[in-house]
Amino acid sequence: MSDHGTGRGELTDAAWEALKPLLPATAGPGRPWRDHRQVINGVLWRLRTGAPWRDLPERYGPWQTVYERFARWERDGTWARLLEQIQARDDSVGAVEWTVSVDSTINRSHQHAAGARKRGRARTAGWKVRHARADQALGRSRGGLTTKIHLACDGRGLPLAVVVTPGNVNDCTVFKAVLESVRVPRAGAGRPRQRPDTVIADKAYSSREVRQDLRRWGIRAVIPERTDQRANRQRRGRAGGRPPTFDPELYKARNVVERCFSRLKQFRAIATRFDKLATRYRAGLHIASLILWLRQAAHERLPDTA
Repeated sequence: MSDHGTGRGELTDAAWEALKPLLPATAGPGRPWRDHRQVINGVLWRLRTGAPWRDLPERYGPWQTVYERFARWERDGTWARLLEQIQARDDSVGAVEWTVSVDSTINRSHQHAAGARKRGRARTAGWKVRHARADQALGRSRGGLTTKIHLACDGRGLPLAVVVTPGNVNDCTVFKAVLESVRVPRAGAGRPRQRPDTVIADKAYSSREVRQDLRRWGIRAVIPERTDQRANRQRRGRAGGRPPTFDPELYKARNVVERCFSRLKQFRAIATRFDKLATRYRAGLHIASLILWLRQAAHERLPDTA
């Protein structure tokens, strides 16, 4: 078999062979499922183009079938498990680089992303709108509705964990949740690996709480001190304490997280949010991350032609 899919952006033969044994074998009693590869390619087409589900090309089958499979695997955690299993495969051969970079990016949310129903009764109409948006990771600023993606990636620039919040949420307040979302299962017995060796982050994460958490977890911090923090420490003299340790050479590796964001945003349904539900948008991030891991594996298998 060739190492090429039937269309641009679709699963290659190598990627399909890696995914095939990890997919659910059956949908239970009743009619058999439509071919997994065809449906996943349909999901990838929508993720890559950002088009409405109803505009899905006929070659992927009925759009309702593709959407329902996407939504079902979001609800039961299949997309997240597929990503974990591919990460575990790489970690089992020592391919994962545990110098982890953390950062965030703000993406515009399309007007179609607003309006998700909120369960329960609201006290006022204004309360309902504000809290429904927060529940669905939607924030409002002068630029309109936005969603923020908080990302942890390994030293190769591959996503380890993603968290979505409203666009106006401070990075420091989500740092702990991002690190706690890192979970790479072991190939054999044992707990999943959750602790990086080193965490690299920019000045937005320079806070006492972040540094204390990393110190308590035994993780090396490579985070530059903010100018105002340095001035306050120096003004207090000896009472200000020692400056935090910082490795400027290692900090240069932080650009891998920026490159990872650029690769994720090649999927238009990631660069602009169209999903009403935050869980569906996060599932799209899991799928896009999964594709990046599969592409990296294929790249590492290429023979040296030099």
